[in-house]
Amino acid sequence: MLENNDRMPVKFIKYIRDGLYELRMEYGGNIYRVFFIFDNHCIVVLFNGFQKKAQKTPKNEINKALKIKEIYYANKQSHDNQYK
Repeated sequence: MLENNDRMPVKFIKYIRDGLYELRMEYGGNIYRVFFIFDNHCIVVLFNGFQKKAQKTPKNEINKALKIKEIYYANKQSHDNQYK
């Protein structure tokens, strides 16, 4: 889906919180979710994904994605400071 579209239809995207979004898709009769963020308004960074089996998004999956987001920005800041 991401390879074939320049823009994702809004119906597949849900804002979760703290800059974290969820990309919803169906494949093989199963529903999957992949968390992502925007970096500098144009780069999409994909995080953890999971098969959704309940109506609500599991809090442990959201927390895992938020931790990955923190690590991403910490690594990015460290890398940027290294090359100043």
